[in-house]
Amino acid sequence: MLLAIDTGNTNTIFAIHDMTGWIVQWRIATNPTRTADEYAVWFHQLLMMKGLKFSDITDCVISTVVPQSLFNMRNLARRHLNVEPIVIGDSGVNTGISVDIDNPREVGADRLVTSLGAAEQYDGDLIIIDSGTATTFDILSKDRVFEGGIICPGINLSMRALHDAAAQLPRVAIQKPDRVIGKTTVEAMQSGVFWGYIGLIDGLVNKIKREDGRKFTVIGTGGVVSLFDGASETIDVYDSALTINGLYHLWRINKK
Repeated sequence: MLLAIDTGNTNTIFAIHDMTGWIVQWRIATNPTRTADEYAVWFHQLLMMKGLKFSDITDCVISTVVPQSLFNMRNLARRHLNVEPIVIGDSGVNTGISVDIDNPREVGADRLVTSLGAAEQYDGDLIIIDSGTATTFDILSKDRVFEGGIICPGINLSMRALHDAAAQLPRVAIQKPDRVIGKTTVEAMQSGVFWGYIGLIDGLVNKIKREDGRKFTVIGTGGVVSLFDGASETIDVYDSALTINGLYHLWRINKK
C-alpha cells in the first residue's frame, strides 16, 4: 500500500492507496516540531482502527510546503515504516509537469502536485484555483506546462486578520450569507469576506482570460472551495481530490 503525506501550512493529510483507490484519509494540524516518534504513535493508532499495520505500507510519497517538517516525515517513513519516501523537490524526482517561470524552484510542491492531479483528470488549458491558507490561481497548458499564476491571502486568513486587527469585530464562521447587505456586524463580515472572495475569483479569472486569450477550464479545489459552489460564475468544476490524486500519479510516474 502507498502512504501519501501532504503537509500544508495549516493541516497535514495522511492517505492510504491500495493500488485500486484511496481507502482512508486522516487530517492532523501541521506542527513542525512534532517528532517522527509522535507521528508514529498517532499513525499507528489510526491504522489499528482500520485493521492495518505498519508493515502494510510498502511505499511513501511526501509533499510539503513546510520545510521544517520534512526531516521528521522522512524519519517516520524510514525508521517506522522501513520505506524510503519519494519527496517532491528532491533531485531526480519527476513531477510530470514542466515549469516555465523565471525561477522554477520557487514553485511550491503543493502547486506542482495539484497541477499534475489536474493534468491527469482534465484536458485542455486549465486555471486551477486552490483555496487554502493562501488562494492560488495556477495556469497549466494543455501540454502540461506550468506557466505561472497568482497568490492571494486565503479566505480564513482574511477573516482572522479582520478580527485580529479590529478590536470590535468578532471572530465569525465563514459561510454563504442569505443576502449581500448585512443587518448585523456578523452578517456584514460574512458577506464582505464571502462575496469579496467570489468577486476576487471571478474578477481574476476573467482578467486572465482577457489577457491570455485562450479558452480555459477553471477548476476549484482546496479545503473551503465547496463554499463557492453555485456562487462563482467562472469555476467550471469543483474537485477536492486534485492534490491527493496528484501525489498518487507522481508516485506512479517515479516508480516506473
